[in-house]
Amino acid sequence: ARGFSVPLQRPADCGADRYFDSSRLACAPCGAHQRQSAGGSSCVCEPGYRMVSSNGGFSVTCEKCPENMSGVTQDGWNCITCPKGLTSKGNCKCPNNEILVERSIDGVLLNEAMCVHCNGSEHSFSASDASGSRCVRCEKTFIQVSKSCDCNSPNILTGGLCFLAREGLPPKGVATIRFAQLGITLTSAWFLKNLQSSAFACWLYSNLTACQALGNMCVMNMNSLSSSSTDACGLFQYIFVSTARVGIIHSIPYWRHNLPWLYYGDQPGLASQVLEKNHFPTTFTFKGTDKDVKLKFIAASFDAAGNFLKWQSLEGGILQLCPDTQTKLNAAYVFGTTYQQSCKISVSKILLDFANPVFYDLFLEYNDGNGQQYLWAVPVLNLNLQYNEKFVNQGSNMNNWLLTRRFFLVDALSGKESDLGKPPRVIRIASKITISIRLVSHTQRGTIYPPLITVDYTDVLIQNPETQSVMVSFAVSYEMNQSEAQIQTDIALGVLGGLAVLWSLLKTAGWKRRTGSSIIDLQTVFKFLLFYAGDLANVFFIITVGTGIYWLIFFKAQQFVSVLLPLPSQEEDFVTYIACAFSLKALQFLHLLVSQLAIDIFFIDWERPKGKVLKAVEGEGVVKSAAAPVSIWRTYFIANEWNEIQTMRKINPLFQVLAVLFFLEVVGFSNLALMDASSSLARSSESYVAPWSRILRFGVSAALWIAIAILQVIFFAVIYERFVEDKISQFVDLCCVSNISVFLLSHNCFGHYIHGRSVHGHADTNMEEMNMNLKREAENLCSQRGLLPNTDGQTFQISISRKMRLHYDWIHETLTKKRGPARLLDSSANTFEQSTRAYNAMNKFLSSFIDHVHKEMDYIVKDKLLLERILGMEFMEPIEKSIFYNDEGHSFSDVLFYGNETTLLIFDILFFSVVDLASQSFVLAAILTYLQQELFRFIRNTLGQKNLASKTLVDQRFLI
Repeated sequence: ARGFSVPLQRPADCGADRYFDSSRLACAPCGAHQRQSAGGSSCVCEPGYRMVSSNGGFSVTCEKCPENMSGVTQDGWNCITCPKGLTSKGNCKCPNNEILVERSIDGVLLNEAMCVHCNGSEHSFSASDASGSRCVRCEKTFIQVSKSCDCNSPNILTGGLCFLAREGLPPKGVATIRFAQLGITLTSAWFLKNLQSSAFACWLYSNLTACQALGNMCVMNMNSLSSSSTDACGLFQYIFVSTARVGIIHSIPYWRHNLPWLYYGDQPGLASQVLEKNHFPTTFTFKGTDKDVKLKFIAASFDAAGNFLKWQSLEGGILQLCPDTQTKLNAAYVFGTTYQQSCKISVSKILLDFANPVFYDLFLEYNDGNGQQYLWAVPVLNLNLQYNEKFVNQGSNMNNWLLTRRFFLVDALSGKESDLGKPPRVIRIASKITISIRLVSHTQRGTIYPPLITVDYTDVLIQNPETQSVMVSFAVSYEMNQSEAQIQTDIALGVLGGLAVLWSLLKTAGWKRRTGSSIIDLQTVFKFLLFYAGDLANVFFIITVGTGIYWLIFFKAQQFVSVLLPLPSQEEDFVTYIACAFSLKALQFLHLLVSQLAIDIFFIDWERPKGKVLKAVEGEGVVKSAAAPVSIWRTYFIANEWNEIQTMRKINPLFQVLAVLFFLEVVGFSNLALMDASSSLARSSESYVAPWSRILRFGVSAALWIAIAILQVIFFAVIYERFVEDKISQFVDLCCVSNISVFLLSHNCFGHYIHGRSVHGHADTNMEEMNMNLKREAENLCSQRGLLPNTDGQTFQISISRKMRLHYDWIHETLTKKRGPARLLDSSANTFEQSTRAYNAMNKFLSSFIDHVHKEMDYIVKDKLLLERILGMEFMEPIEKSIFYNDEGHSFSDVLFYGNETTLLIFDILFFSVVDLASQSFVLAAILTYLQQELFRFIRNTLGQKNLASKTLVDQRFLI
């Protein structure tokens, strides 16, 4: 489990007698009479001791100075008499405005500090420095190679160092760097000066900074490597292979002594082993202490010359190029918070802030059971890797990846062609950095795989830095294997989809029975598809709502992390399901709307004339007695009441939309849809706001829609309709008081009947008699209202015979089709007279049908079987007699909005969700949802009124 684990040590932890070995990232002991240098990465002699030899690190030899020369020169190599006293470091000190001179002009070390000419002889090995203001000892490679301060042929002078020409040296390096995105290859001034010398010094002397500098140049060249190249990576690989005998660091085979760790190895499939074989040896929670919630990334930083700079925590925005507040920058490392940051940065600012590149080796800090701090190496996936053709760091196939270790943010150094003091021609920027955290499958304790940092670089050709800009981004993403969830979703979709097919077939069979047809034709197939569209929409809706609520509950409520949200790219199937559900539900809703606008309905007036009246006969000049006319106002009244309840729903649509919007935006439920671990409804304006999860947005909004709708339905059913008003039941009562029955057919041979025949024989009376009748009925002094004697059943589902339907259609045709000369007259008087005759004929026929007058078209009354109620179909076919099924639930509301609340509610939820997913705005979704509700209510009212006037033969002018 600790294959890539190393202990965490800092230079400050090494103490005075140890130094920080930057190649091992660990402390190492200094030699005798030595102490840690000021930088902490090497050893120096203690005060009173001079250096005899030094190769860096602990390779220092010290010798004590004599008593009469207790001072040490500034370079630490010699002893000298100091007339003005010593510093704390054992060097000579001089008063202000005096220059300390330790050597004569010819370089001879003075017994007492003086200014003399530098002497390059063997006795002193001194030479002037670059400024010419002091004499210093020659660079040690010159002395070692030529015993002087000159590097003459055949010795090799490169990068200010002198090397002895001999066999086995690394090959001559190629100082070019390729910017593949621009198609530019140029000779780098930095490479030209330092590449060869770094390779020689690393190879010959195992010089730590030289090896680090060589590794940095390889990273600048995008870790390019091929068998024929001798670029920076080629030289690094040459030394790596040739130094296998020196051993490895921390038991990591890819980390050699004195060399930086650049690669994980080029074995095929190694990347998947590194990222998936071992688990990170600690766990994380959403609700716990800081050490369990924070991702403690720490980076070892180096400059381009190979000097170790310091350990740096990523908190504070080290890798985030976009400026932001400290709180928001640190939010990137809160476990479970999906972090995204992007902005445009001007090239001029980049050149100013990142003149010198800094290189990072990234680790993730953790503690073992004993409290010991350890580091886990974080691999880097460089998408711009220029390796041989075996590896392509693109796509999701880990077997083709080559993982690396070191990266940088901005390289404005390697792109300089001539003078290092001039601006670069090309710069390379880490334009996209993503830290990926993957959860171990089936974990219950927040176990993760080793993190992966993915870096994508952009090459920028410098033309006008003030006007040029670069888009940069930084992200932290969390993911888990969603294949099992996808399989379960597919299984659920398959099973429920199959059940939807069976249910649609039953609906189609019921529809065929109700239409009185047994032939499977094209219309039958079309109806089946419409039924299946609605049922399949319900399947998609159930799956998406279940999925959204599942992620909402299990992701936000978990303490030890066991699930992580799908990535935006993994939400595409979910969004597709919602789109399918909405499309299919819209088709079902339109089918429902069209069906309700085409029902056949007629109001049967049971009122009979009371007495006779005298009536003048037009054209004859005589007066005859005739039956007193029956008032039509009761019929108009019932028609208007029916017209009002056509679009009535079980919930208040406006309150529903406003309540959902209130809880989302005012109470703060929308914050539950953020891709972070917090379940708080309130967020500080200064805190980081994570990106939205489309699954959580749907889950939160759908849950609120359903919860508020259920509460509304309960409120209206239990309280409002019981204690205030129940318009459906009141309509039935009104029909009985008005002495009018409602006969409606939703299918060709199926429909509903509301028995409104007054138990008092008539309803066209004065107020006193009306009150008297109601009082008698309340005191049970008259018969019951039911169709059958001694029953209260007033509402029925009716299944009529084919003969009955044909007779109904024949009467109705007298209005819809004009016959004979009437087609030519086309006068309003003729039409009105024809309509009146048709109304009277239909009223007489239906009332006589209810009174069992037509024995050839009689009916029976019975109860529906339980299975018939469940399946929504009738097993008995009305061949000779029609069948009236007792109905205690006012099922005639099926032809109204009231009886289809589930369909309307699901359509509203899906409409709201589709608008929200497209716009990411709950407010806009609420506004458009309310507008579509009003639009379809207007359409249903307007066209339903026209259908009511047409089918009941009631003049539309009286419908208000």
